[in-house]
Amino acid sequence: MRGHDWINTSLPDELIVEIFSYLFSKSTRDACSLVCRRWFRLERRTRTTLRIGATHLFLTLLPTRFSNLRNLYIDERLSIPLHLGKRRPTDDEGDLDSLCLSDAGLSSLGQGFPKLHKLGLIWCSNVSSDGLASLARKCTSLKALDLQGCYVGDQGLIAVGQCCKQLEELNLRFCEGLTDTGLVELALGVGKTLKSLGVAACAKITDISMEAVGSHCRSLETLSLDSEFIHNKGLLSVAQGCPILKVLKLQCINVTDDALKAVGTNCRSLELLALYSFQRFTDKGLRAIGNGCKKLKNLTLIDCYFLSDKGLEAIATGCKELTHLEVNGCHNIGTMGLEYIGRSCQHLTELALLYCHRIGDVSLLEVGRGCKFLQVLHLVDCSSIGDDAMCSIASGCSNLKKLHIRRCYKIGNKGIIAVGKHCNSLTDLSIRFCDRVGDGALTAIAEGCSLHYLNVSGCHQIGDAGVIAIARGCPQLCYLDVSVLQNLGDMAMAELGEHCTLLKEIVLSHCRQITDVGLTHLVKSCTMLESCQMVYCSGITSAGVATVVSSCPNIKKVLVEKWKVSQRTKRRAGSVIAYLCVDL
Repeated sequence: MRGHDWINTSLPDELIVEIFSYLFSKSTRDACSLVCRRWFRLERRTRTTLRIGATHLFLTLLPTRFSNLRNLYIDERLSIPLHLGKRRPTDDEGDLDSLCLSDAGLSSLGQGFPKLHKLGLIWCSNVSSDGLASLARKCTSLKALDLQGCYVGDQGLIAVGQCCKQLEELNLRFCEGLTDTGLVELALGVGKTLKSLGVAACAKITDISMEAVGSHCRSLETLSLDSEFIHNKGLLSVAQGCPILKVLKLQCINVTDDALKAVGTNCRSLELLALYSFQRFTDKGLRAIGNGCKKLKNLTLIDCYFLSDKGLEAIATGCKELTHLEVNGCHNIGTMGLEYIGRSCQHLTELALLYCHRIGDVSLLEVGRGCKFLQVLHLVDCSSIGDDAMCSIASGCSNLKKLHIRRCYKIGNKGIIAVGKHCNSLTDLSIRFCDRVGDGALTAIAEGCSLHYLNVSGCHQIGDAGVIAIARGCPQLCYLDVSVLQNLGDMAMAELGEHCTLLKEIVLSHCRQITDVGLTHLVKSCTMLESCQMVYCSGITSAGVATVVSSCPNIKKVLVEKWKVSQRTKRRAGSVIAYLCVDL
């Protein structure tokens, strides 16, 4: 019978709830919850994870609406998602703090969700040790706690250590109120279960805390440290006391090679190592890692000025299972170091070279020959890398799926044409401010690849012909950035509108030849468009802005100059308009 609701009539609540449990996509669950009031209520009963803005005003309602919630993330940087029938106060009224999560709200949260497993309190500035202690006493099953940016003190952390005996993950980044006392007591309380710890910008946490972690947290697998108050002594204790450490991220300017030697000697299960801004770290430390950490798969080196090719050679020789490598701003690492990687690390799948002016074409020739499984390549400000390197990568790494290049001025049409010819699996291409890349390169890409993501910002030789080829050859395109292309006009917009109907985001800023006519053709069929940026497009007027807003039902963001938005457009879609700030 037409119009009869067979599903709601025939299926009991339990069966619908069971069906909802198989929906893993948030967007799908949200869509189902809007079908009717019954589905709205039942979908909330099945939801186990929730991310909201920080406010205590409706925390008492959450347990009744989300009875099976296990993972809750509260972020004060997010806007409050529900309209509560009250006007949000302005800054001048001085009542903004009343909307933020407080100790009372945290206490009621613990009362309503005693079986909570994961809790994130991100930048909740009004939460103190009293609220955290109250929650810890009620949520004894807590396994993961993120306190980033919360000004809690030692007493709150001590309560967590005493009550939450199943705690496995703890993030203390930017918790400026903590001292060694709190972290030592926590290590004593949950040392047997703690697997992940993050500490950053905590000026009163020193080697004493790290010694306690090394002594009591034998199961620790992940450690992230960003501190100028931690020295070799603390990291030596961790290396000696946490033998199953798998992930280590360090930004500690007072740590030297001795600490890295201890890691190489004791942490044989290490899989990921990230070193940031090491000014007292040399090839000796990296050689110890290469000799001891044979399971290392992911290595990140950022601003490690005293590392050279010899250090990278030690990694290549000792860590044959390496799959991810990032070298950023390490000015003494050159062509020879990367050659070793190309010859020895055959399982490499992701390579990022940023601000590496001493690395030239020969290094990538070796990578192209030896790293057949490479899927992701990032090149930023590598002034010595040119077309020969790209041709080698293209011919040798046919599985390449993602290629991002920025300000590599020696790379031109020849290299990108080779990529289009050989890398048929490529779906994500970004070529920004590469002056030698033109329409011929994009034509080759369109013929050989089915792109989903394309960014050619600042490539001045690209015009209508190249973008038209992309439109006709890549109908699956979802994201396009053609900003600062002075030769791009309405013809390309018309082709995009006709062929790329799946387009969701487009950036047209500083394209002075695009007019309202081209914009009309673009949005005519691109009904899925969600974001459009078009600042400093002199050919686009208020009529073009109104066309985008009225023609795209899914539009969420339009970035444009304020004077191009008419009063009618502002009334109709003010919430999606973002203005370029020019009134300074």
